Amino acid sequence: MGDFRWLMVGTVVLTLAACATTPGKPQPPAATQAGDGVAQLYTRLDTATQRYANGIQSQRGGDMQAGQAETRAALDELRDASIQCVRVAGCDVQRFIAAFDALLRRDAAGPMADADTASDAPQTVAQGEEHEPATRGIPELGRSMSLLKGRELSDLIAMNGPVQVALEEWLTQYRPNLMNAYVNYQYLRFEMYPEYQKAGLPEALLFGMMAKESGGKVHAVSRSGASGPLQFMYATGLRFGLGMVDGFDTRFDPQLSARANAAYVNEQLAIFNNNLELVIGAYNGGEGAMQRRAGRGEAALSFWDPQVYYGVSQETRDYVPMVLAAAWLFLHPERYNLQWPKVNMKPGSVTLEQPASLAELTICLGQDGGAPDGWFRVLRNLNPQLDPQQPEPIGAKLVVPQQLEKVYARDCAGGRWQRLASELHAATLPTPPAGMQRQLASRKGGATGSRAYVVKKGDTVAAIARKSGHCSIRDIADRNALRAPHYRLKPGQVLQLPSCAR
Repeated sequence: MGDFRWLMVGTVVLTLAACATTPGKPQPPAATQAGDGVAQLYTRLDTATQRYANGIQSQRGGDMQAGQAETRAALDELRDASIQCVRVAGCDVQRFIAAFDALLRRDAAGPMADADTASDAPQTVAQGEEHEPATRGIPELGRSMSLLKGRELSDLIAMNGPVQVALEEWLTQYRPNLMNAYVNYQYLRFEMYPEYQKAGLPEALLFGMMAKESGGKVHAVSRSGASGPLQFMYATGLRFGLGMVDGFDTRFDPQLSARANAAYVNEQLAIFNNNLELVIGAYNGGEGAMQRRAGRGEAALSFWDPQVYYGVSQETRDYVPMVLAAAWLFLHPERYNLQWPKVNMKPGSVTLEQPASLAELTICLGQDGGAPDGWFRVLRNLNPQLDPQQPEPIGAKLVVPQQLEKVYARDCAGGRWQRLASELHAATLPTPPAGMQRQLASRKGGATGSRAYVVKKGDTVAAIARKSGHCSIRDIADRNALRAPHYRLKPGQVLQLPSCAR
């Protein structure tokens, strides 16, 4: 009976989605819409949904025959009402999709769940492989919850209007961002994916969240202070084991941030009864706000329920579909005329034979090894604790893609490219005469109560803060829009020291 219920629900969903997304579908004349009005259709929806829930409850109570009859009748009513909704001006089809979403979740928690629910144990699943008996009965059906524990994201999500809009955005104006995120992720995958795998979570979700959060730029920092490849706020990061270690903010560590993100997702899945969209929304807009809007446990509403969908912020309303769409594209690029770049990544290492910064290594490595844009981003992502402008000493060991080991030995351990890189890196901007420093500060728009400071070679924000006596690193960084974690400075740069430096 479990497979039959899924088949019935799947048939209704696919019919509804096809009607709702058929391009150029002619609308019937107004005269044919004289049947149910919008309010009546919504009443039929609510009544049928409750009837379905009653049927499931009867089955759980042991009355299988009556329960099955009730759920069949409820699905027939929902199918008829949803088809009518497509034909009636002003009827919100999204509301019906949300109802089917809720039915599938309730059904998955019903009698069939005991026998068919996947193990919570970590598992490795080939891309596109399906394990759920119900989804085997309908090969492309499932739910967003079937993205969990290694199983596929469903076509129902791909048919969802907001997700379709997000798919178009990723495939048009944001396609360069998507491709860069994929390349960045492939170089970080050996560190990040094992953490998701151990947590029993799917790789597609990890990629979707990272693509939307940072694009795979390990050192990304938002205006609100969210940091790292998965953009943790400082307080949330502390909850999941991220913090300062030997002066390094571990939110920028790709492995540790993936571990923390997986722990957060699993915590919230337990709270929201495996409702993935609510978890993604909570990650963006806060779990407290999402619980107040959608509820929790088995009573939690679908994210697509109008009360939730239109009740969250516009940012969250956009964020959830974008994450789901990126995850779906990660799984099925061929369906969207999308081809992922081929990335050759096996982790390796080099031990420096000459002092060098990541910037210098980027110059001497050039584009060898398959990097048309150079290696700067990859080197930074693989060595997040290093300031890319500060030379590392002889004997320092750096993580690099394996194919760069031979390139380093040939071009960066000595020779003309190493010398060129060293010369370029040693170049400095001229320091303005002392008498012109006030004039430069004025041009920059110095605020009342601040004074100018001209950066000298070797200066760091921490050193400047110590010399000022009262300012913190954050005071100086905020006043001059310097970005964490390294707060890069250039000799000759004019900083505004706030009044705390007096």
